[in-house]
Amino acid sequence: MKSRLLALLLSAAAALTSANAAAPSIESSDLFVANTNGYKVYHIPGILVTAKGSVLAWCEARKKGGDWDQIDILLRRSTDGGKTFGEARSIADVPGPITKNPSSLKVKGVDPKDVTHNNPVFIADHDGTVHGLFCIEYMRSFYMSSADDGITWSTPVEITGTFEAFHKNYDWKVLATGPDHGIQLKNGRLVVPVWLSTGTGNNGHHPSVTTTIFSDDHGKTWQAGEIAVPSTEEWKDPNETVIIELADGSVMLNVRNESKHQRRLTTISKDGATGWSTPKFDDALLEPVCMAGIVRYSLDKPRILFCNPDNLSRADHKEQPGKYSDRKNLTVKLSYDEGKTWAVSKVLDAGWSGYSDIGVTKDGTILCFYGRGEAKDFGGFAFNHLTLTRFNLEWLTDGKDSGNP
Repeated sequence: MKSRLLALLLSAAAALTSANAAAPSIESSDLFVANTNGYKVYHIPGILVTAKGSVLAWCEARKKGGDWDQIDILLRRSTDGGKTFGEARSIADVPGPITKNPSSLKVKGVDPKDVTHNNPVFIADHDGTVHGLFCIEYMRSFYMSSADDGITWSTPVEITGTFEAFHKNYDWKVLATGPDHGIQLKNGRLVVPVWLSTGTGNNGHHPSVTTTIFSDDHGKTWQAGEIAVPSTEEWKDPNETVIIELADGSVMLNVRNESKHQRRLTTISKDGATGWSTPKFDDALLEPVCMAGIVRYSLDKPRILFCNPDNLSRADHKEQPGKYSDRKNLTVKLSYDEGKTWAVSKVLDAGWSGYSDIGVTKDGTILCFYGRGEAKDFGGFAFNHLTLTRFNLEWLTDGKDSGNP
């Protein structure tokens, strides 16, 4: 009798849970569209949910399209979970004159009069501050902050001196923060992935290595970490890197690279700056040489979200002229074991789709901000639209979320 009663109670509880479960939901909107407002292309999207719940979406706005051309950093802000956004605003302004990076002048077609603002990174501080970093000419780095949730920003302060410490181990001529969002650790440390290059190879961005910079005083001063992933025959040209704090307080980098193995690289440090583990390939994460996104889904269970074009790099590139013909099939993955395995994998956009970032709102809505659409106008490296897709965990898991309590 007791067992039957227990079965009835469990059945009723399951039915109630099912009745109260949210229905799968997904919707998309374009935040930036190519060839509008005086810009040829919008590239390198980033997204962040602040401690107060606002959503910040940003990108590089490129007048002509190339990495070394005239580029501004634009930001849009939402106060309703990413449903609607305010107008785009240019937020990085450093008085001139600006000297062009000598490495850029070796690249065909670069105009020495253009000013390149590049690689914006933002971090949500637990205290409500929003920290921002960006570069100029892949040669100088700046820090600014917002005390009003991204509405206004402090005057940028140059922090290029932080990068001088890397010169003892790597003779860089090109530097870049992120791109994407950085993180604040549980202990308050701010950590930003960066990549460095000697500027002697293709486009002035090769070869490259990956490392981090960090701040233990809420952005007032910054320090250089140790080289996390060098460029070797096995780990070729590690660069645009995403970062996450694991449950045990350690920090994992997930690294774009151009290695023959065509998989994402990962490495772990106890403090996000030193003692990096030997890099290893994650065989579940294909690498078509493209920026990715990673974030913790932190409501009630341990989950990590990851997004990138889930597609292998093609050696022949017959399908689309140019190096980047592989940026398609944008996919969101979900891990229940701190990134060791990826239990869920769902295609968000099967078409041309490239750079992406990912965030989570206060109510658990997942935000994926990414480039999509026709690639032919931009040589395959960028796309016509920067699109924000909002979806819930029920959509991602087909209503079968199985995270451990």
